[in-house]
Amino acid sequence: MAIKHHFHHFLGTFSAFCLMIILLITSVEGVCYWTPGYFKEKYTKYQVLNDLPEMSMDDLLQVTDEMMDYLRGERADLHVFTHMGGEYREFFTEREIAHMEDVRDLFLAAILLRRICILGIILSLILIAVTKGKLSKVLPKTVFFGTLLFFGVAAFLGLVISTDFSKYFIVFHHIFFDNDLWILDPSVDMLINIVPEGFFRDTAARIIITYGILAVSVLLISFLLMKRNQTPKHKGEIN
Repeated sequence: MAIKHHFHHFLGTFSAFCLMIILLITSVEGVCYWTPGYFKEKYTKYQVLNDLPEMSMDDLLQVTDEMMDYLRGERADLHVFTHMGGEYREFFTEREIAHMEDVRDLFLAAILLRRICILGIILSLILIAVTKGKLSKVLPKTVFFGTLLFFGVAAFLGLVISTDFSKYFIVFHHIFFDNDLWILDPSVDMLINIVPEGFFRDTAARIIITYGILAVSVLLISFLLMKRNQTPKHKGEIN
């Protein structure tokens, strides 16, 4: 009985971790893809058109849309042409295209990980049910403490990164990329001009806030359900 109890709690905690990963990846996707006017807002804030050869905001946003489609695997390559500097030319250099191949692999890996986590939650719930675990009893407690642990680690990392964003921005690239293609020349490469460090800092902050809201919502709901389960039943109430 004790083994089954621990098994159910393990599956519940595992589900909580999977849910947090799903919410984190969805927060990234939500900020990058589902926030209307986000790129235009940041391009205006950082006056990126001043650092590019003559180019309109509409053309820049079109290039951005094609770049984001590429990252999601909805476009075969990143050979994007636009009106720029008085001519119709390719926007990205070969070095940028090579780097963005690595970035796309990262994006697609995250999407795959989210699908795996969704499958993991479904299988965990099925296992709890077929081993005669009561989901309404197991999940609130395990999801609450699992979410609290994951959120605590994420919050700590966010706090550490905020102390020196530039340093950890470089550390991030060293962890996820095995080359130096991400080191771009602003006099040649356009990508570093349209997404300066401030852009990444603002985006990271918005992702953290979005994820924080979602994670706290899960914490609150699971806590309320956990307290509800702990409330003694009134006499005469049917079990």
